[in-house]
Amino acid sequence: MIENIIYLFTFLVSALIFWVYLRKLKQQSESNSEKIERAKEDGIHEPVSLYPAINEDLCIKSGACVIACPEKEILGIRNGRATLINASRCVGHGACFHACPVEAITLKIGTEKRGVDLPHVNQNFETNIPGMFIAGELGGMGLIKNSVEQGRQAVDSLYEQLGKKHQAEYDLLIVGAGPAGISATLQAKKLGLHTLTLEQDSLGGTVYNFPRAKVVMTSPMDLPLHGKVKLYETSKGELLDLWTKVLDNNEIKIEEHAKVDLIEKSDHHFTVTTSKGKKYSAQKILIAIGRRGTPRKLNVPGEEREKVAYKLLEPERITGKHILVVGGGDSAIESALLLAPQNFVTLSYRSEKFNRLKPMNNQNIMAAIQQKTIDVRFETNVVEILDHEVHLKEKDDRVVTLTNDLVYIFAGGELPTQFLEKAGIKISKRFNYTMLSHKH
Repeated sequence: MIENIIYLFTFLVSALIFWVYLRKLKQQSESNSEKIERAKEDGIHEPVSLYPAINEDLCIKSGACVIACPEKEILGIRNGRATLINASRCVGHGACFHACPVEAITLKIGTEKRGVDLPHVNQNFETNIPGMFIAGELGGMGLIKNSVEQGRQAVDSLYEQLGKKHQAEYDLLIVGAGPAGISATLQAKKLGLHTLTLEQDSLGGTVYNFPRAKVVMTSPMDLPLHGKVKLYETSKGELLDLWTKVLDNNEIKIEEHAKVDLIEKSDHHFTVTTSKGKKYSAQKILIAIGRRGTPRKLNVPGEEREKVAYKLLEPERITGKHILVVGGGDSAIESALLLAPQNFVTLSYRSEKFNRLKPMNNQNIMAAIQQKTIDVRFETNVVEILDHEVHLKEKDDRVVTLTNDLVYIFAGGELPTQFLEKAGIKISKRFNYTMLSHKH
């Protein structure tokens, strides 16, 4: 009798634990389903860059990918399987890819409906033009850590096929001094290559164009000639200082403000021509420029005025001005928030609401609207920029005039397609394209 009671008690306890477990799973699934629906309503469910694709047949709901994701709320467990929630907020860390114990995740770019223009690059980072390589954001891997790693790997790949005797000035010419270009430059120095690195702007490339106070989210990276760098939250200035220090310590000089206009290939080497007419020759070329390329313009009267800019570098030096910020992405929001405390800021956005913002930016801009520290005008477009005012057209075609001293435009950038195609590089629109899988 006692034995039967013990068995019954054990069974009831086990059943209760199992019921609690199933209830928790159901609540988790329902919660994540609600989050997915909200993400769809907010326009942040569709991925805009590199993102994880989950093979549901392999997934064992370990949750390792959810825990590993440093951005949080990107992945969740629903109906016993991992699933994407806020896909557009994924920045391509790849932590989930490495954390999955059953290799059920691949990293992709583009969806079945929305394609992404990408240059043709093989697994060794070489384009369809032999001797010409691409690394970093342009190839689809935009995170700083990923770009740094690709820059090093690309140089390792081209080093293996480098001819010992050639007639060119340089063994390698690197176009771009962002994360990938800097890493490649350091690795080339480590391997003893005679290298020249050209940057159309300033050291840091895309990172240089961040607002000074912007926090750069990154994860540990291995920088050639320096070692492991553990930076999780750092300012743009601190990151640029690190790169400058490493380059100086290794006596490496980057040629800044040297925009490359043309890359031509002859029988044995490449000839590179800058916008200032200078020519260089190199046996190998590594292109490490960003995807944004040239800032997209509004093409409205007055946009050529000196008070119009496409990047914000030193917001702390701007005070007491009437400023118009144009755009609804993270760059526009962050810039408006940085300028608001000491200026009169108006934000013009053509859509009826913000889409695909980082959670913190969305929270901060909503607070600014409520506190009336930023005048946000949805569904408006700039129609003319004058010396001391700007004209905005509202959705009912009514034109309003605002007092204005400065205009900052963040309308995105245009992929440097023409530059790449002129160099002979093929570009295709990729749909649901696998960038990284365990099969490789």
